[in-house]
Amino acid sequence: MSEDAGSGDGVDEVTSAMLTASRLLVAISARSLAAVEDAVTPAQFRLLVVLASQGPAKLVTLAGLLEVNPSTALRMVDRLASAGLVDRRASPDSGREVRIQVTPAGRALVDDVTARRRAAIAEIVARMPPDRRRAMVAGLRAFTEAGGEPPVASLSRLGWT
Repeated sequence: MSEDAGSGDGVDEVTSAMLTASRLLVAISARSLAAVEDAVTPAQFRLLVVLASQGPAKLVTLAGLLEVNPSTALRMVDRLASAGLVDRRASPDSGREVRIQVTPAGRALVDDVTARRRAAIAEIVARMPPDRRRAMVAGLRAFTEAGGEPPVASLSRLGWT
């Protein structure tokens, strides 16, 4: 797609604004992980988030959700298991199948990092005029729906909202 493509309907303007916002969100994410960087990498944190939100999973399923090779997922699981953040259990459906699940310590780490991110984002949002906040909510909901991302509100059972 050329740079001019879609400029008449605001696609380029929205794309540029989202890229700028994504830099801010990446910075917030990095800062929220800084407190636990000796415990987990960003990729390992993503694995913990997937397990915390999706529940126990087989290694091959987990690798698919993370879009990594099973061997990469296995190395991450091994490191997280050594740190006590995930554990492996035999599946109730099949004794040969192993399920990976987040431990209470892993869930606490996810909740702590998520709370840090939430606080940092809330601090920035609080500086925005209320009418801009409302417009932003509508736009971001449309964006995440178009991208297929489940809303955070559905994660309220995890205490993340």
